[in-house]
Amino acid sequence: MTVFDSKAGAARRLTEQERLAAIIARATPVEGCGPRIPVAPARGTQVAFMPHVVMPDEKAKSGYKVERTGWRGFSAARAADIFDVLERIAVKRKDKGGNPGRSPFTKGQVNAARLYRDLVERHDAGGMRCASLEARRGCGPSGGGEFMDAFIAEGEQIALMRRRIGNGIAMTVRRVRPSKRGGPDAKPILDRVLVDAICLEGCSFRAVLERHGWSLDGKNVKKLIEALASILDRMQGYGPGSHHNPS
Repeated sequence: MTVFDSKAGAARRLTEQERLAAIIARATPVEGCGPRIPVAPARGTQVAFMPHVVMPDEKAKSGYKVERTGWRGFSAARAADIFDVLERIAVKRKDKGGNPGRSPFTKGQVNAARLYRDLVERHDAGGMRCASLEARRGCGPSGGGEFMDAFIAEGEQIALMRRRIGNGIAMTVRRVRPSKRGGPDAKPILDRVLVDAICLEGCSFRAVLERHGWSLDGKNVKKLIEALASILDRMQGYGPGSHHNPS
């Protein structure tokens, strides 16, 4: 004979309702975004941003103006990444004067990281279309010439950014005492591995440390952040041997 516990059933039902409500809340576009953006749980946490374009303007001193292109003035939404998380954490940390803290990365560094991510993701997805175009090549004109040119150009830009990343080591074992790095199993963290883990995989800095056997010490996290900032500068063209002038 099955005995139904009404109180336990009500508690389970309430827990499930709260769980579903939390999912819907995370999937709902941020306030200020266009009303036609659907609720999509797979999208994850989102942030609002205003799309814009630079257009010629004879009245402006520079000859150009920035024009917002959001639908009817609404913001668009994009998936939040680790740089959004770090900025949100930094803002919550107040200094002695009560002012919000600053993100550990500059806007240029964040833009470089996101550009690299977008290029790699689009290029990897484009490889499937290249295979499709190759299969149809014998069936006459495919109209894929422009796409192939853009695909090759993207590949060259990715290769340039990866050359700038280089083969250096973001966290080297020999420079850190075993007690600080987490023991004898700690492995060096290469620059390229760090960039791909943070920018492409969306890993946290602690996850990168744990993956390589390092202790989750705050100082180690800080060193990784500093190393990534330096790499992102190189990806923009700054640094030794670069002909790029940041000023």
